Amino acid sequence: MQKKINIELIKKLREETGVAIIRIREVLEEVGGGEKKALAVLKKEALEKAEKREGRETSQGKIFAYAHHTGKVVGIVELLCETDFVAKNELFETLGKELSLQVASMGDEDFENQEYIKDGSKKVKDLVKELIAKTGENVKLGRVQKLELGG
Repeated sequence: MQKKINIELIKKLREETGVAIIRIREVLEEVGGGEKKALAVLKKEALEKAEKREGRETSQGKIFAYAHHTGKVVGIVELLCETDFVAKNELFETLGKELSLQVASMGDEDFENQEYIKDGSKKVKDLVKELIAKTGENVKLGRVQKLELGG
C-alpha cells in the first residue's frame, strides 16, 4: 500500500524549490515521503538545470539600489536575465533588493562568493542559482558596486 503524500509538504517544497508539483510528488514517492531526502534530490536536479542555462544570453534585467538610512552608503546591483517577463517577477525583484542590501553591507569585493548576510549557509552565487532553478531562465550578476560618502 502506497503512503499518501501530504499536500502541505508538496506546497512547501514547491515554494522552496520552484519545481513543478508533479515532479515534487514523483520525488516524494521515490524517497518514501521524506522531506529532507526529497529536498536534496529536487535541489540537485535544479542546480543541474541551472548549469545547463549558463550559456544563454541575458540581455534583460534591472538595476537595484539600497541606500542606508544615513544616506552615506549605497549598494548597487545589476541583475540580468533572459526576458523582461522574469525581470518583472516577484522572485527576481526580491533577489535584486536583497543583493543591493548585501553589497551595501558587505562591499563589492568577491561578491558572488560572499556568505549571504541573512543565511550564512548560502553564498550569493547560490541565491542566483536558486533563482535560475525557480524561473527557468539564466540569471547573472552584472555590475556590483558599493558607494560610500568620502570613499
